[in-house]
Amino acid sequence: MTTPDPAKLDTTAVAKWLTANMEGFEGPIEAEKFDVGQSNPTFRLTTPKANYVLRRKPPGVLLKSAHAVDREFRVQSALQGSDVPVAKMHVLCEDDDVIGSMFYVMDEVKGRNLNLPDMPEIPVDDRRPILDEMGRVLAAIHDIDLDATGLSDYGPTGNYYRRQIDRWTKQYRASQTDQIPAMEDLITWLDGNIPDDDGQRTLVHGDYRIDNMLFAPDGPTCAAVLDWELSTTGHPYADLAAVIMQWGMPPGPEGRGLAGIDRKAEGLMTDEEFIEAYCTRRGIGEIDKFGFYLAFTLFRMGGIIQGVYKRALDGNASNPEHALKLGAAVPRFAAHGLAAAKTV
Repeated sequence: MTTPDPAKLDTTAVAKWLTANMEGFEGPIEAEKFDVGQSNPTFRLTTPKANYVLRRKPPGVLLKSAHAVDREFRVQSALQGSDVPVAKMHVLCEDDDVIGSMFYVMDEVKGRNLNLPDMPEIPVDDRRPILDEMGRVLAAIHDIDLDATGLSDYGPTGNYYRRQIDRWTKQYRASQTDQIPAMEDLITWLDGNIPDDDGQRTLVHGDYRIDNMLFAPDGPTCAAVLDWELSTTGHPYADLAAVIMQWGMPPGPEGRGLAGIDRKAEGLMTDEEFIEAYCTRRGIGEIDKFGFYLAFTLFRMGGIIQGVYKRALDGNASNPEHALKLGAAVPRFAAHGLAAAKTV
């Protein structure tokens, strides 16, 4: 059986289903695939009345619990009208027979997508306000009332890091292609150094970084937070550490980090400034043993990239060429994770 091309979309089938299931929809549709988004193929839908965005599960055999577009739809629907800006959700199609996999449709949000945290396209004086807004939104995510938004059952209870380490170790094993000694050492260290549960249970984005956000065309205000595939309820420091992890990578399109950059000269916040502002907004004290949370996020990112790499080898990647390049980064993430562990 031939696996459908993830870069293609059956616009006739989509238009037929939306006409029957989405209020106010009028076809026909023209579809353009976005280059970003390694996990769930994402398309701009142009219609005579409005533009929308469609996100779908990739076709083919997938890891269990991965590519959860139904969860993306649920959490963004729950956040409508909150302090966390998200796109307006329209409909979720759970019938795989329509286009070969589950998908949902949301409004297209107009805004700036900043791919790199050093923001070379932004004037120096305008950069810090954007990073400060990034911190404000992160604190807002973690302050969401789970009961009021109907998200109290969005993820399991119990020690978040215990279940996340178990989950991502299992996912990593399922997509493993080579033996990576640093990854094995990191898994062992994390397994033996999980902090005691401090009682914090919040909404967690799971992949919070500047390129998963849209900003207003003329200012620092966040217009929408994107890519909620890894969201759950859990411990908030995982999201915070994910930001710091990204900033510790080499600058440029490959690493997309801030390592070696003179942040003061470039109008950028330091790690310490970002963390302090976050803690102030949430009314919490200094974070103890932050190196664990950083090591954890590096491990999880290594597992995610390994999955992307395996899908490329299997012919299911959204962007195969880029996915194959990413595979070489797994040992680097593991090594950085071990380095973070030594700071605890």
